Amino acid sequence: MNRRGRQAAVKRENKTAINDDILYPEVRLIGSDGEQHGIVPIAKARDIAYDEGLDLVEVSASAKPPVCRIMNYDKFRYEQKKKQQEARKKQTTVETKEIKFRPKTETHDLNFKIKNVKKFLAQKNKVKLTMRFRGREIVYSQSIGMEAMEKIAAALEEEATILQPPRMEGRQLVMFVGPKS
Repeated sequence: MNRRGRQAAVKRENKTAINDDILYPEVRLIGSDGEQHGIVPIAKARDIAYDEGLDLVEVSASAKPPVCRIMNYDKFRYEQKKKQQEARKKQTTVETKEIKFRPKTETHDLNFKIKNVKKFLAQKNKVKLTMRFRGREIVYSQSIGMEAMEKIAAALEEEATILQPPRMEGRQLVMFVGPKS
């Protein structure tokens, strides 16, 4: 079972059939200049592509008969890749940031955390505010915990909308806020 020296098989990313991979008896052919050649036998289509020094690329396999185009396949693949990269760049992903604190967190520290929440909201991220209760602190979850969350909500009133009001999840009081549109 010595694997040294074996090359991994090269896989084509998309399953576009080109040249000899096209197995239909006849195809609707579009020339390299975009003109319609009509329905031609596959051998003739391959010959035309070969004479032009280009590839015969299957554009639509579901059509009757399948549509093929004469083009430079490498250039086509490069342009497709570029389009996908541009589309990926334009997509904005909304991250959920989390700020954790406890019921005994002092006001200065709490203000600092609120400042961080505002920074995350400015970057158009959602923020999960989590207050963790340890030991007997859970007894104060409804009083001290809700008070602190309401105080934070009031401080963030201008920059944020409350996506989910404070609620208990186990030993944590959780609230979600998002940027104002």
